[in-house]
Amino acid sequence: MNEKGNLSINSENFLPIIKKWLYTDKDIFIRELVSNACDAVTKLKKLMIMGEADHIPADESFSVHVVLNKEEKIMQIVDNGIGMTHEEIKKYINQIAFSGATDFLSKYEEKADGDNEIIGHFGLGFYSAFMVADKVEIDTLSYQEGAAAAKWSCADGIDYEMADGTRTERGTTITLHVSEDGEEFLDESKMYEALQKYCAFMPVPIFIDVITNEEEKAEEADPEKKDNTIHISQEEAATLTKDEILAKANKEEEKQEEEKEEPKPLNDPSPLWLKQPKDCTDEEYKEFYHKVFFDLNDPLFWIHLNMDYPFRLKGILYFPKLVEQMDVVEGQIKLYSNQVYIADNIKEVVPEFLLLLKGVLDCPDMPLNVSRSALQNDGYVEKMNSYITKKVADKLNQLFKADRTAYEGFWDDIGMFFKYGCMREEKLYDKIKDALLLKTTDGVYETVAEYLEKNKEKHENKIFFVTDEAQQAQYIRMFKEQGLEAAILTSPVDKPFVSFLEYKNPGVKVQRIDADITDTLQEKTEGEESEAKKQADAFANTQMENLFRGVLGNENLKVKAENLKAQNVSAMILLSEESRRMMEMMEAYGDNEMYKAMFAQVKPDETLVLNKSNKLVQFLMDAAGKEDKKEDCDMICHQVYDLALMSHRTLTSEEMTAFIDRSNQILEKLAELEK
Repeated sequence: MNEKGNLSINSENFLPIIKKWLYTDKDIFIRELVSNACDAVTKLKKLMIMGEADHIPADESFSVHVVLNKEEKIMQIVDNGIGMTHEEIKKYINQIAFSGATDFLSKYEEKADGDNEIIGHFGLGFYSAFMVADKVEIDTLSYQEGAAAAKWSCADGIDYEMADGTRTERGTTITLHVSEDGEEFLDESKMYEALQKYCAFMPVPIFIDVITNEEEKAEEADPEKKDNTIHISQEEAATLTKDEILAKANKEEEKQEEEKEEPKPLNDPSPLWLKQPKDCTDEEYKEFYHKVFFDLNDPLFWIHLNMDYPFRLKGILYFPKLVEQMDVVEGQIKLYSNQVYIADNIKEVVPEFLLLLKGVLDCPDMPLNVSRSALQNDGYVEKMNSYITKKVADKLNQLFKADRTAYEGFWDDIGMFFKYGCMREEKLYDKIKDALLLKTTDGVYETVAEYLEKNKEKHENKIFFVTDEAQQAQYIRMFKEQGLEAAILTSPVDKPFVSFLEYKNPGVKVQRIDADITDTLQEKTEGEESEAKKQADAFANTQMENLFRGVLGNENLKVKAENLKAQNVSAMILLSEESRRMMEMMEAYGDNEMYKAMFAQVKPDETLVLNKSNKLVQFLMDAAGKEDKKEDCDMICHQVYDLALMSHRTLTSEEMTAFIDRSNQILEKLAELEK
């Protein structure tokens, strides 16, 4: 039987469509061809289970082989699956599953340049072979008893030829005559990399076979020709009888057979996520994690997903140990469909905050060739998203209640995940709010409710926090001396999380430790202050403000004097919480012209608070306006201001140089006084 014809498409632009627009990654052709081969095996196995292929032995061994012949520029994908008849080739190969290439071009031409998210369309997986081949051949024999072998070939992506085949074993061989564009995939390491990327968990054992020279080809064709010689020394030959030599030869051959290792597939056909959680050990979870994500550290914990209704979803999500805070950006959620790799980190399927994690999700109901725009309106995807979020929340609450100490032990690693998640999905916050922790300057972990209850006598409905423990050490020390504590919120995600906490806890004020002076830090005056005392305080404030404004050359500087309990603190700089948050927004959106204009008039609302209980400040209050004390006043004003500034922010290089020079001058003066 010979047949020629044209593939049923309406344009000769077929190959450009395949190469440019259907697939964004050239190596994806191997996923399409190998997954087709695995499907052929899977279909046959199902027929065997159904009793419709009784002539095939129950213990039949199935596999897929990728054969590379670099010298001949040939690649083959070989399976021993269901095979095809002549009629099936006509149905599945010759009739391409869309109405016309011209329609496709008109529909996607505008999107092609700007939308690289198209993975594939219309079930054209087999034709991805033309991304790397000039000519493609199919040699196949159906599993059906009495079926005739068929051969199909196509050299240009348009014209095909069909004829009777010569294949004698059930299955299919796809032969690619590799073009210059695809020669890199004839390299074993490159092919191994592509197969590991796309086929690492396909359900049929996959092997790479490399043909390197004529001798190896001959050995494969006739295994009897290989060298089975048993080497015996001359001395042994002289002392052994013929039977002993034969016995030794047989023994040596048996030993060689025992030492031969069965070739191992490069993939894992039965990945851990397909097992029931109760059947998996901790060591298996960890081993799988190390193998897939190449992370030497053990994960903190994991969540095994196993849903069959109303949708099918299996997978494992791992919470990694963060070596550095920035490791959080290296999350990787691998998405599979029936063990076939689709993509990493598709946010339409995975809740966005979980993209910071590492894991695998297998969604059998999701097609391989799927566009992200389609996912956005998929009802199953929305349900899947909600299910995953619920499972994560349940796991967190379970860990919190089961072992609070262990939970606190890895909160520093997982806190960022969940803070970010709560801000992205408020329903998550509602589920886990009682398990969200604040680490405090006292070195303890408390929920928001616990912190508020513990501190309500000192500052009701207020949460204080620090963003830099080293820089804000002076404020932290003052707090500790008065029995106060602040939450430690130092990660980038904490900046917006502060506002989120206020939003979710109406009536609670969340402010940085340097935003205001709590009443607990101030010396209280017994009874009511007299009018004279109030006037004296007002005069002192005005006097100090004028002094510092004049010395520092800053007419807009706000200065006030307070009696603080910590006498060794000369001054503090306070930045109002509202002003600080506005400044952070300005930094975050500084490159946006609209925001630049919006924040153009925003100035930091800073106040220099002088501690009247401190001896340096008392000296300034006494010496202000005295001509003979002017030089000392100027120097001390600068020094007090810089000391306060250092606990507020990092000094600029100019400010630091001036501070060091001034410190040396002060030390020289002290040395002179000692003479």
